[in-house]
Amino acid sequence: MSTAAAAAGRGLKSVSRAAFSWKPTGRAQQTLAAAVSRSGVGLHSGARATARLLPARAGEGRYFVVEEARVAAEAGNAEPQSPLCTTLRSGSGGARVRTVEHLLSAMEAFGVDNCRVEVSGGDEIPLLDGSAQEWVEAIRGAGLCAAEDIGGQKLEKLAPKIDEPVYLRKDDCFVAAFPSSQIHITYGIDFPKAPAIGCQWFNTFLDADIYSSKIAPARTFCIFEEVEKMRDAGLIKGGSLENAMVCR
Repeated sequence: MSTAAAAAGRGLKSVSRAAFSWKPTGRAQQTLAAAVSRSGVGLHSGARATARLLPARAGEGRYFVVEEARVAAEAGNAEPQSPLCTTLRSGSGGARVRTVEHLLSAMEAFGVDNCRVEVSGGDEIPLLDGSAQEWVEAIRGAGLCAAEDIGGQKLEKLAPKIDEPVYLRKDDCFVAAFPSSQIHITYGIDFPKAPAIGCQWFNTFLDADIYSSKIAPARTFCIFEEVEKMRDAGLIKGGSLENAMVCR
């Protein structure tokens, strides 16, 4: 099946042929210098869970361990149908881990290339305060160091390079990526149902400092009138004003 056909099967309205390559960075892969953990309630399960972040060897990448099963943090493991969260699953019918987006976002922003994340108390990452801020603080507290493989060797970090425009669309949402020598983000949202959110635009170059001050504090939000509908669907069992903004 072609890339376009596969995307159409997931409900995407338009997609160009993805053209990526891997660019050497001249820097060694990194991992955490120490283990760190955070506990809290899962947004959808409502169960109290703990995510323990541990150093990993160079080349292992980021991965989750749920009930002794390993789930790699790879795009190919993302479930196409995952309401109100990002879910990763190891193969068809394999172990899954839900609501990984805030944690993985913070890892990417701070250059945590290799990390083992042990999840206990369920299959969902704790929502904490509904943002990525506590994960930023956890990573900063643990510190970073060069990762080594099983032979004690450092491996060079490769960065993805976009060689031609990539465009995905579903309903009235879209994402477009263009070749650039720097990471530059333009993000817009138009949410007329919630005047507190409304129409906003955010435009910035991106580094760890900008991420931690401008992006990581952004919190999960929902519309008050939709709360009961989501609960009836078996979602947001752990949602509260402590971990989400409710807009009217």
